[in-house]
Amino acid sequence: MEKHRCGWCLGDPIYEAYHDTEWGVPIKDDDTLFEFLILETFQAGLSWITILRKRDNFRKAFDEFDYKKIANYQQEKIDSLLEDAGIIRNKLKVNATVTNAKAFMEVQKEFGSFSDYIWGFVDGKPIKNALTNYKLAPPKTDLSDAISKDLKKRGFKFVGSTVIYAHMQATGMVNDHEVNCFRYNEV
Repeated sequence: MEKHRCGWCLGDPIYEAYHDTEWGVPIKDDDTLFEFLILETFQAGLSWITILRKRDNFRKAFDEFDYKKIANYQQEKIDSLLEDAGIIRNKLKVNATVTNAKAFMEVQKEFGSFSDYIWGFVDGKPIKNALTNYKLAPPKTDLSDAISKDLKKRGFKFVGSTVIYAHMQATGMVNDHEVNCFRYNEV
């Protein structure tokens, strides 16, 4: 018997594997939260499948998303990233990645971890929605608006409310699996 999946991932093996193993799983690890934050910022204005297809290239280009290294990138490294056809070569987004790595570490200093900070917005527990169709998921919420505003105040870039809501979905802060999806009760 075939498993029922959320409609957004159907038909592409990369999408389906991501959906089945990662999307919506609560992540409390700072390294992985940073990776998803950066991937989401690069996704702004593009499709998520585009980012997933380039994910390994992003990992190589950005030193496995090591925010301590990224925070110290000099112009020569930034210029080499802008020449890397394996990633999204958007100057503003590449520069934002360096800025966000620095801001990420400042949040860690203040809260002990980025995880404690970001999960604090949901009292450490995922919000479990009851969507019958993925198209009913909002692009943003009052909560993603508040998180976005706070991140921007802390110096983060490319963290609009829609980006933050997608980050919340990806990292399990909100469960937006369709109620008849096999993952809905697993995450």
